[in-house]
Amino acid sequence: MDKNLNEYPHRRYNALTGEWVLVSPHRSKRPWQGQVEKHSAEVRPQYDPGCYLCPGNSRSGGEQNPDYKDVYVFINDFSALLKDSPDFDVVEDDIFKAESEKGICRVICFSPDHSLTIPQMKVEDIRKVVDLWIEEYHTLGSDPEINYVQIFENKGEIMGCSNPHPHGQIWASQKLPVEPSKKQHYQLEYFQKHGDTLLSDYLQKELQKDERIIFENNHFAAIVPFWATWPYEAMIIPKRAMARITDMTDDEKTALADTYKRLTMIYDKVFDVSFPYSAGIHQAPTDGKEHNEWHWHMAFYPPLLRSATVKKFMVGYEMLATPQRDITPESAAQILKNLN
Repeated sequence: MDKNLNEYPHRRYNALTGEWVLVSPHRSKRPWQGQVEKHSAEVRPQYDPGCYLCPGNSRSGGEQNPDYKDVYVFINDFSALLKDSPDFDVVEDDIFKAESEKGICRVICFSPDHSLTIPQMKVEDIRKVVDLWIEEYHTLGSDPEINYVQIFENKGEIMGCSNPHPHGQIWASQKLPVEPSKKQHYQLEYFQKHGDTLLSDYLQKELQKDERIIFENNHFAAIVPFWATWPYEAMIIPKRAMARITDMTDDEKTALADTYKRLTMIYDKVFDVSFPYSAGIHQAPTDGKEHNEWHWHMAFYPPLLRSATVKKFMVGYEMLATPQRDITPESAAQILKNLN
């Protein structure tokens, strides 16, 4: 890669979304006098009587959890989407437009153990999470009114996680959301032009260059994308082109669980802290079409920048103009790779 990319300001193109990110490697030397987050060294119990996600406890909506022993899923008590919303459109002209949106929001408790996070769980228990993701994607996606299923996890208080109990969410919507819509457009455009999935060709080039690969196994690679925006952003990409997680073999499901655990274990070593992030799976819509252009992947967006207490803020220029980063994706990849 051109050495200028390590020294001078430049823009990088995100082939999945058609967007650009400004990279300013020279700024990584600047002193920090901004906000410093509190570093929580809290040790949590295996069971918290005040936690609304622990087995047997009452949730904030009044329902009581069963005494579940591994993974557990339920309808979010305060769902952002509702299945019984009425159909309507509000269109005054080309400016004032609105339309109804139906959907289902579900919560997945990864473990009954309140003290755990994904990097602390056993691979066989994370595999149960993967199996439930697959089951939920299939079940929710089979509903004719559901056209996209978004699986995600928010970890850590500074990522807006309202409860430390190990859990994730699934929002299934009638319309294709904004980010998957961008990826739908650019993956289809690439597939029609080249006959292969965009991420198949991208991953092969990344494996050859070996500049941003964190680690790989027989079925997956964990990489810092060339176009990464967040300081330690990463992607898990299947080596075999698959449109959706329901296409995985049994070995691939276990390999995904192992990759998920391994990457998050590396994250926890960066600043010797339980590393916060938002992570989610982008995959084919559930609109009944084959979507051979899709190559599903899991994206990780961690906010920490310089230490366990200094985070990256997307403000000012980033909000008004273009996302920007200081540390290069190559430098971030090397740091993560060395902690593997």
